[in-house]
Amino acid sequence: MDIHDEAPVAVVTGASAGVGRAVAAAFARRGYRVALLARSPEGLEGAYRDVANAGGQPFELIADVAKPDDVFAAAEAVVARWGRINVWVNDAMETVVGPVDRITPEEFRRVTEVTYLGVVHGTLAALRHMRARDEGHIIQIGSALAYRAIPLQSAYCAAKFAIRGFTDSLRAELLHDRSGIRLTMVQLPGVNTPQFDWSHMHFTHRHQPIGTVYEPEAVADAIVGAAQAPRAPRELWLGAPTVQSIVGQFVAPRFLDRYLAHNAYEAQLSNDPVLPGDPDELRGPDDRDHGARGRFAARAQNSILAVDPAQLRAGAVIASLGLLAGAFFLGRGSRA
Repeated sequence: MDIHDEAPVAVVTGASAGVGRAVAAAFARRGYRVALLARSPEGLEGAYRDVANAGGQPFELIADVAKPDDVFAAAEAVVARWGRINVWVNDAMETVVGPVDRITPEEFRRVTEVTYLGVVHGTLAALRHMRARDEGHIIQIGSALAYRAIPLQSAYCAAKFAIRGFTDSLRAELLHDRSGIRLTMVQLPGVNTPQFDWSHMHFTHRHQPIGTVYEPEAVADAIVGAAQAPRAPRELWLGAPTVQSIVGQFVAPRFLDRYLAHNAYEAQLSNDPVLPGDPDELRGPDDRDHGARGRFAARAQNSILAVDPAQLRAGAVIASLGLLAGAFFLGRGSRA
């Protein structure tokens, strides 16, 4: 038997570019066989080469995650070829940038169908094959925007919020069933991907990330690390900006409302104009291979903080108990 026949199998949606493409290559470097799902044949061919060059076995499958039959058929093809699915990563996304009342109902629908329902379809496809084996790991690629929405990205933020609700509901069901299937949602910061070149714009200039930006390879290594962890994290928060945004939303949501109103509107618009012929994923896949990285390498960081919020909460509890104990003993000392 070929040693590769024993290699674990990962499925990655949105694998033709950006984080999904980097995740696929990161799995390949760790010896996985990797199924690549996306709409763009050119991007899939590039991802195929990346996985092969990283030492993995690639399998490219053209699929629109907004179409459940595409996703279910892709999962069937992976199992028919390799016998199982060990990890399924839901990464595919689309976004539109503009004020709420300038975004059309059709644009809201498409972002929701890809970014949210694409995750639902991928999860259902994975469960079909993982339930029988009572094992596997589903990873949802989320965002700090799943907790703290920002202006101009209402459709995308709402979809990420929906993914979090869907994932929490499924997690409770898996626990009820005492299932061996693991479930993790990874909340991302701004990442240097081609996403910002193909966002559907209601402005004359291109989209750009705000704050600290990270290279997709750093994010991918953290995601694959979560997949290989002996105990899967419930969530993983990547990057200091993600931690700050989520904690800030819990502590001071009104302050963040005002802060983002003044600091996260114009800041999302770059100096690069939208030109005729520029890619626009909302209208259809581009016929070019965009790779994993975008145009912000000059400001992107190559390493990233990964925080399991369960440990963060445990630390906060311990710190609170320490403060209470200190106050108690100080109080006793003052009365002595």
